[in-house]
Amino acid sequence: MDLRQALQQRVLVADGAMGTLLYGNYGISSAFENLNLTHPDTILRVHESYISAGADVIQTNTYAANRLKLTRYDLQDQVAAINQAAVKLAAQARARADHPVYILGTIGGLAGDTDQTVLQATTTEIAASLTEQLTALLATGQLDGILLETYYDLPELLAALKLVKAQTDLPVMTNVSMLAPGVLRDGTTFAAAVTQLAAAGADVVGTNCRLGPYYLAQSFENLAVPADVKLAVYPNSGLPGTDQDGQVVYDGEPSYFEEYAERFRQLGLNLIGGCCGTTPMHTAALVRGLNSRTIVAHAGQTSVPETTQLAPTIGRHTFLQKVATQKTALVELDPPKDFATTKFFKGAQRLKAAGVDGITLSDNSLATVRIANATIAAELKLTYGITPIVHLTTRDHNLIGLQSEIMGLHSLGIEDILAVTGDPAKLGDFPGATSVGDVRSVELIKLIKQFNSGIGPTGKSLKQATDFRVAGAFNPNAYRTNVSTKSIERKISYGCDYIITQPVFDLANVAALADALATNQVDIPVFVGVMPLVSKRNAEFLHHEVHGIRLPKTVLDRMAQAEIDGNERAVGIQIAKELIDGICDRFNGVHIVTPFNRFKTVLELVNYVQAKNLTRTK
Repeated sequence: MDLRQALQQRVLVADGAMGTLLYGNYGISSAFENLNLTHPDTILRVHESYISAGADVIQTNTYAANRLKLTRYDLQDQVAAINQAAVKLAAQARARADHPVYILGTIGGLAGDTDQTVLQATTTEIAASLTEQLTALLATGQLDGILLETYYDLPELLAALKLVKAQTDLPVMTNVSMLAPGVLRDGTTFAAAVTQLAAAGADVVGTNCRLGPYYLAQSFENLAVPADVKLAVYPNSGLPGTDQDGQVVYDGEPSYFEEYAERFRQLGLNLIGGCCGTTPMHTAALVRGLNSRTIVAHAGQTSVPETTQLAPTIGRHTFLQKVATQKTALVELDPPKDFATTKFFKGAQRLKAAGVDGITLSDNSLATVRIANATIAAELKLTYGITPIVHLTTRDHNLIGLQSEIMGLHSLGIEDILAVTGDPAKLGDFPGATSVGDVRSVELIKLIKQFNSGIGPTGKSLKQATDFRVAGAFNPNAYRTNVSTKSIERKISYGCDYIITQPVFDLANVAALADALATNQVDIPVFVGVMPLVSKRNAEFLHHEVHGIRLPKTVLDRMAQAEIDGNERAVGIQIAKELIDGICDRFNGVHIVTPFNRFKTVLELVNYVQAKNLTRTK
């Protein structure tokens, strides 16, 4: 009988992990899928071990055997060879089995992968990568079904399912992955996901990875989905840990799986297997734990609870309202390097009195250690009534730290964030420090905006929605500004609300940016950066040593002459005012970067921007 018939008649036991088994037991930590070509006997032994343990269903060693993921190992041209070798090995193992065995061609999800090739891939490239892998798998003619597993994003899985259904009549299994029981990370309930996937044509719908038996069993309790939906579960053996050498290990006991096998059957599961940390011993435990192979009907309700999104708290974001119609000045300050903060806060108060619309606070700029900008931001807001815009770097915080920072900022009532990568750690005070970079700035923008729907990083409710407005950084000093503005469009697609640029010293770049935005119909507030020069030496340093900043020869020559004439400050301010004039011809937003905490200089420029509004009203 074929796989569809088998699923109608009895509960089937699937195999367990391939990657963690190879990693833990065989000492292999490279491209596991390439072992289909380099170490076929090893892969064959794994398949045979699972079959000997009682697995009715095995999956090919092809989870990451797609062009995008194989590129990191320079194996992108081996997609067909790797996938077809995997199917051949699974078929060899099946041929030696003493009971019927079904083979699933496995295709893994891409969302959440941190490899740059995957992160930067377009929807079209992802679809092409999946199609290439699927074509290679199907060409063997030896598969009984397709398994789409470890998909964290439901839209990605639905798109993959549609592509697979268009190319084959084989049964398709679809497994989402959850960070918390019963809910996907975008807040979609597991029940809603199951219903949507079944309606889209999935033969079996379930979940795998991340969570162990305890939490996945919770996800299936009282599951409100149509009664005819077939369900699958592939839990991890438990939560991972590390050994004395820092290697990831799983120590979930097979006996624990044995206890849950019958419970899964009673919950209406049709296919029961294992994921990370599981071994053939866990598969054997599942077989022992089942009191029967008779299918138990699940509750089968058709009304699926809708995901509830909370209304955001209403913030003011006054500078974003103002910039739509008036010239608006933001000022960037570096938090103090030491605990002598009196001068800093006095300067901030003077800026507020001058009418500055907000103060942006760098996050250890140039990788130099300073007081945490969130702490300074809280003081500015709560004590002095100043609107802070907090820079948040992906350099200094991993994913856990980023989410904690975001929650902390909301708790303090701080609603404006500039998402940036940050200068490389090796440039700063501690060249031995490392940059984290779990995500890029665009993913950070998306992460922050998710909090606005009241949904946390695992998809669970935060009990309150945030009201963040997120800025993206942009360098208008690139030689090809018309091409570079595509990064702004990408940031907008991730949820960016406005742009803050690096300092400009050439009005040609300002004009090029404005023209490019108009040509591409990009309508978003932009605050163009201005940094007043304080000396010839300062100008030369910026030009020669700061990445992404170039000064025109005319500006360098003027500062050189100013050094001779002894009026460097005055000339630096005059150049800044000329730049502000040009910026205000095309944009309403100006972002003034404070050099060396020269508050007096910046105050003069803030007043200059504010005066333009008075001129317009006369």
